[in-house]
Amino acid sequence: MNSVKNYIQMFGIQTPIIKEGDDIVQILEISLEEAGVVPVEGDIFVLAESAVSTAEKRVIELASIIPGEESQLLGKKYGIDPREMELVIKECDEILGGVPGAVLTITKGVLAPNAGIDASNAPEGRVVLLPENPQKSSEYIRKRLEQRYSCRLGVVIGDSRTQPLRLGCTGIALGVSGFLPVEDARGTCDIYRKPLMVTHKAVADNLISAAELMMGEAGERIPCVLIRGSQINMVDESPEMPKISMEGCMYFGNIIKGRTESKV
Repeated sequence: MNSVKNYIQMFGIQTPIIKEGDDIVQILEISLEEAGVVPVEGDIFVLAESAVSTAEKRVIELASIIPGEESQLLGKKYGIDPREMELVIKECDEILGGVPGAVLTITKGVLAPNAGIDASNAPEGRVVLLPENPQKSSEYIRKRLEQRYSCRLGVVIGDSRTQPLRLGCTGIALGVSGFLPVEDARGTCDIYRKPLMVTHKAVADNLISAAELMMGEAGERIPCVLIRGSQINMVDESPEMPKISMEGCMYFGNIIKGRTESKV
C-alpha cells in the first residue's frame, strides 16, 4: 500500500472586522497568537482583497460620487447604480460588455466584473475598490511578517471570480510576493512518460481557490488563510502575475476571431 508522501494544512485565521486605516499586519499577528498558530518556513498567507483594500482606505461612500452622462447611460443599460458605474469607469482599463447587474471589464490587466468593486463586506452605502497596487501591498505585508517571525514566507492577495459558462466562484490572485505565481511544467512527463507541451500550473490562483473554501463569501470573518506544506517555489522577490494577450487567449482569441469572421 502506498503511503501518503505530501499533505497540505490550512489554518483559517479569524480576525475582528477590519476598518479603514487599520494595521492589517498587526491584526494578523494578534489573531495568529490568539489562534495558537506560529508561522514557519515556507508558509503562505492568503489574504482577501477586501480586507487589504479596507485597511488601505479604498472604501468609497456612494453619496460622495456624482455620476456623469456615460455612467448614467451605462447604469440604466445594465441595471447598476450610476454612482457605482462612475467608479467602474474610473477604475477599469476597458468595458467589454455586460449583463443585468454586472459589466465585464478589464481592470489591472485581468477580467473583473464591475472593475472588482464590491458592496459586500462594506458598510451600508459604501463600496470597496480593489487594492491600488496588489503586488506592492503583498510585498509590504510579506516583509513585515518575515521580520516578525524570522522565516521565509509568501503572501498572495486574491479575489473571487466566475468562470466562463460555469456557475459559482473560484479564486484569482491579484498580487503575489515570496513565491512564483505560475510554474512552467513544460518538458515534464505525464504518467505515460509523454512530455507536456503547454502546461503551466496556476499556483497562486489555486492557492486562492483552496483558501476560499475556508474564507467563505459572507460573514465568516476569515480574511486570511495560512497554507502550510504547499511545496511551491519560494523566491525573495515579488513576481508580476503573468498575463497573455487577448489574441493569445483561447477564449478571447476565438471570440475576437468569430467577430471578425462574422463581418466578412
